[in-house]
Order: sequence, then structure tokens, then C-alpha cells
Amino acid sequence: MADLRRALPDRALPLALTVVAVGVPVIFLAIFFLVPTANLVGRGFLDSAGSLDLSGFMQVLGRPRTWRVVWQTVWMAAVATVLSVAISLPSAWILYRRVFPLRGAIRGIVAVPFVLPSVVVGVAFRSLFIESGPLGAWGLDGTHTAIIVGMVFFNYSLAVRTIGNMWVRLDPKMEEAAAALGAGPLRVFFTVTLPRLMPAFASAAAVIFLFCATSFGLVLILGGTRTQTVETEIYFLTSSLLDLRSASVLSIVQLIVIALALWMGSLARSAGAATQKMRTDLAPQPLKRADIPALVATLVPVLVLLVAPMGMLVWRSLHRSGQITLANYQDLFNADATKFLQTSVVSSTVRSVEIALIAMVTAVVIGGLVAIVITRRPRTRAGKAALKVLDGLFMLPFGVSAVTVGFGFLITLNRPPLDLRGSFWLIPMAQAMVAIPLVVRVVSPVLASIDPRQKEVAGVLGAGPLRTLFAVEGPYAVRSLSIAAAFAFSMSLGEFGATSFLARPTNPTLPVAIYRLISQPGATEQGMALAASVLLAVLAGSVMAIVEAAADRSSRTGTSVKLVEGM
Repeated sequence: MADLRRALPDRALPLALTVVAVGVPVIFLAIFFLVPTANLVGRGFLDSAGSLDLSGFMQVLGRPRTWRVVWQTVWMAAVATVLSVAISLPSAWILYRRVFPLRGAIRGIVAVPFVLPSVVVGVAFRSLFIESGPLGAWGLDGTHTAIIVGMVFFNYSLAVRTIGNMWVRLDPKMEEAAAALGAGPLRVFFTVTLPRLMPAFASAAAVIFLFCATSFGLVLILGGTRTQTVETEIYFLTSSLLDLRSASVLSIVQLIVIALALWMGSLARSAGAATQKMRTDLAPQPLKRADIPALVATLVPVLVLLVAPMGMLVWRSLHRSGQITLANYQDLFNADATKFLQTSVVSSTVRSVEIALIAMVTAVVIGGLVAIVITRRPRTRAGKAALKVLDGLFMLPFGVSAVTVGFGFLITLNRPPLDLRGSFWLIPMAQAMVAIPLVVRVVSPVLASIDPRQKEVAGVLGAGPLRTLFAVEGPYAVRSLSIAAAFAFSMSLGEFGATSFLARPTNPTLPVAIYRLISQPGATEQGMALAASVLLAVLAGSVMAIVEAAADRSSRTGTSVKLVEGM
């Protein structure tokens, strides 16, 4: 604690604040992540008496089905990752290195998938691929192709932002030198630019692979019962077979696969990053005639991959049994509209908003405290090491799927001393745990970028540590925390993985209600699922609009918002 206290502020804060800033987040992490995850891992290695027993572990790994599921998860995630990165290249160039009319609007459209709930995307693409849909003749409903297309929809935005943010800061002198020596545009790109972008490729690919490998709602809706990934298999083993030990073993396998992917991405990113010369004074250039192919290659995926599915979702939500009607939306208010829900969809929406607000506040408070701690400038080597450990601990939930978090809650927080079965707080805490790493990653870059001379001046003028914290860092923190809060709210609102384990049948959240409706063949249930998906998309999209507006205001006032562009 002494080392952490010296590391916490540039000038020591009171001991009480040190204890709160470090102790509260660590206790929260231990209760709602470390202990459940450790318990889950233990289920795979220990028998009912608590003794080491690898028989169950070896039994699960010895099943051919296990390896089919693992292989199916890996290859679909890999294909979706490659496609996402490849398709994003022209868009990253056009949207970050060039200026043209409607550039801001296109960037806004590209940003939307980042906050859309997985169940909404699943329902949108299913409305295209089902037999009665416009692409029904292609036979894609329930196929691997449908799932991969949905994964690319989600992660195209992330690839564009990650690669574009690095591309816009690459010093162009090397490309100019190669062109001066006679190299054509394509040769310059493949021999000079592409190798320099490898750190961004590695960063984007590692995170995209993680998101694809842990995709749950999308696979469940688009793949149905014909496609099983590790995530859906864990859900099936738990909810249908009550085989908790096999589910624990699969969760361990998933953790290993994700850790390897992130480690390989980190190695590739580190290997290339050290050799790059970056600049921050490069302004995007006007669009040129030679950029037209790249512009077309940007507009096609934006229209086909992003706009068309969401447009079809809205259009089909206004139809039932072949007739244009508002009945789908009217039934959202009716608790008796379907026998598959015990409450109205609007009631589920209100519950989802309440839960998301609690999860947002929790994530912002815990994540904000962590961001304050890890952005201090330690005086000792031990202090630096302590902050690295703390930072790493709170990034762990980022590498663990929401399904695993929910499963851990299910088998851990069901007995004294912390029995939360039936408690309203169970779902908000699970959603907050999923959102905390995002809050930390949004807020900490802003706090770390504050010129230390501002705090030194405040100290010279007589401000104490607390006053310096609130007066100097406070304005920066408020802006970044607002952005983080919007992201956390949107993420919690559409969270499906952990909530699917924890939600009660009598009072589901909106994403869970949508899944129950879309799983039924009736016209009423299908129509209500489409309308509810539009409602959820509007709520999430509104949050995205607020985030973008906040980012624009911050950039005009001089606050760094690179963190938002780089998400």
C-alpha cells in the first residue's frame, strides 16, 4: 500500500483516498470476476470433494464433438477477421487520409455497428436470409456464411478506425521517396505502406478475432441449432444438459485460445511499432481522381454490408403476414400479445434501461478510479510495477467472454456469504464487469496526456493534491467519462451473453426477449422481434450519436478524443 500510495499521485494524496481509489476497485474485481472465474476454472480440474481430478477434463477433450466445436469457432473467427481487415483498407484510406463531402456522414454510419447489440444484428441479417427474405433464394439461413457476414458487419468499423488512426499519422516521407525513385502507386503501397501498417493490422486482427471467437447472440440467431461454437456449446451444456463440469472445461479452452490470439497480436504489434515514425500534424488531403476506386470500394460495403440489413430490418418490422401494418409495434405494449413472454416488450425495455443505468454508473465509478490510479507517475520502480499489475488485472475481463462471466456468476454467487440468486443486482454487476475495461481504456489516455506542468503550476499557487485533482484533471476527466458512460450504457443495454444465463423467465431484458421471440415461428412473434430490434437499435444508435457529438465538441475545445476514434 505504501508503494501504491507513492505511485498514486504526483504528490501524495491522503491515505483514505489512496485506500478508496485502490481498494474499492480491487475488491469489486475480486468479488465479481476473479472469484467466479477461479471457481469456474476449478470446476474443470477439481472433483466435488475439491481434490485434483483431471478425468473430467480429459473426458471432454477426448470427445470428437469438442474439437469440432473448437475448430469451427477458430476457423470462422479467422475468416471473419481476415475479411474485416481486408475490406476495411480502402475505407481507412478514404475516411482518414482524404476530405470530401459527406465524409462525416459516412464515418458516422461506419461507427454505428460498434454499439449495435448482437441480437439486433442477428435479427437484421436473418430478415435478409430467411426463405421469405430478399436473399432467401441464396440458401444462407443458418449457414456458416451468414454468421461470418454478421461478424464482418460488427468488426468492419473497428478495423477501419484502428487502421485509419495509424495511417493518418504515418510520416509520408518514405512513400514520397519511393515514388521519386520510380515506384508506382501499387508498388509503393505493397512494399512501403503495407509493412508500416502491420502494427495496426495486428492490433485490429487480435481484437476482432477475440470478438468473433466470443460471439454469442449472433451465432445463436443466425446459426440456429446447426452451428455450434464454444460460446453456444457452453450455453447448451449449462442450460439444456446441466453439465457444468464440461462447460467449465470448454470455458478454460476458450480462455487459452483467446490468450494465445491476444499474445500473438501483441508480439506482432510490438515488433513493428518501434520502427514507425509517427506525426500528429498531418491534415487529410482533398479527394483525387486516383482515389475514386477506393471511394467505390468504401461505398459498396457501407451500402451493402451496413445500410441494407438495417434498412431491411425497419422495412420488415412494418409488415406482418405480407401486409403493411403497425401491429408489430402496437404489440410491444401488450403483455398478452404472445404466450412466449410473461411481460410486455416495453416492460422489458424499461427494465433493460434501469439495469443499463446501474451498470453504467458502477462501471464509470470503478473504471474512473482505476484510470486515476494507473495514470499517476510513480516515484519508485515498485510503484511502476504495481500500477502495471493493477492495469493488467482490470483488462482481464476484456479477454474473457460475457458468457464465461455469466456462467461464473451462476455457479459462484448462489450461496453464502454472497447469495445473489433472484437479486435484481446480479445482472447489473455482471454487465458492469464487462464494461469496466472499456471505461478504463477510454478515460486513462486522456488523463495520461495532461501536461504535468499544469499540476505543477496549481501546486505552486497553493492548491493541495485533492484540489489539483479536481481543478486540473477534473475537466478532462468529465469529458472522457461522459463518452465512457455512453459506451458503457450502450454496451449494457444490448448485453446478451452474461444476461442469458442470469435473466429470469418472468422478467427478461430486451435482448433476451428479442431472442425468445425470434426463436418462434409465428408471424406475431417474428414481427414483434423485428419491431423490438428496431427499438433497441434506435436506443443504441442514439447513444452513438451523443458520443460522436461529444467527441466533436471536445475536439473543438482542444480535448483529446483520439481514444474515441481508436476504439
